[in-house]
Amino acid sequence: MKSLREFRADLHIHSCLSPCADLAMTPLRAARRARSLGLDMMALVDHNSAENARYGKNACGAVGGLSFLPGLEITSSEEVHVVAVFRDVEDALSMQTTVYEKLPPGKNDSDLFGDQVIVNENDEVEGMCDRMLIGAVAMELKDVVDQIHRLGGIAIAAHIDREAFGVVGQLGFIPPDVAFDAVEMTVALPEAGEDGPAGGGRPGAGRRFPVLFSSDAHKLDEIGKKSTRFLLKSPGFDEIRMALEEVGGRKVEGGARY
Repeated sequence: MKSLREFRADLHIHSCLSPCADLAMTPLRAARRARSLGLDMMALVDHNSAENARYGKNACGAVGGLSFLPGLEITSSEEVHVVAVFRDVEDALSMQTTVYEKLPPGKNDSDLFGDQVIVNENDEVEGMCDRMLIGAVAMELKDVVDQIHRLGGIAIAAHIDREAFGVVGQLGFIPPDVAFDAVEMTVALPEAGEDGPAGGGRPGAGRRFPVLFSSDAHKLDEIGKKSTRFLLKSPGFDEIRMALEEVGGRKVEGGARY
């Protein structure tokens, strides 16, 4: 029987598919960078799209020693960012189908927002995504999280320590009917004595969410600047889910709750 040991993950990395990401953020280069830093797991979560997910999985396989989790960073109609992480690329693409149906009409203006490049595991350009990925989808926050769960995914409240696009910064609290599996911080935990990012009382309505740390990397040198250490039997989606639920001794190292 396998014993538990520590594995390190960065669950919020963008590729060059995200219009705000550096063009050097190809799936292969991101995987190489993550592995060089000693990461055991990485999630590729581009804005409102998973078109580079399959290539990210292939790139991690080629690099070796790096478990890949496919996903998206979805912008709800309230302009709250949600990191959705899935077991399989097919599940991420199913979420993408729902998101694409709810994206605003019109095409991306690459001069204004940036290019949205689909790149394979060999660093070859497969094409461009011309959808308006940078906008909010016509889905309320609860509906986004519920759909992630229907597809078997993990829903993480993105960068709640920031004013822009974090659920607390946008809404002032975490709605009690929104069933996040965890919250993400990209800077640091609140200072001692604080309950929320600004110390203004706990915005989670009495709930206590596991705290994950991620880089929200848009450039290669940002990967792994923040990461989460998990106690698991092996690196992968199912083990992370059990760690969030503290099953069989698995856990998020540090045990911070928000």
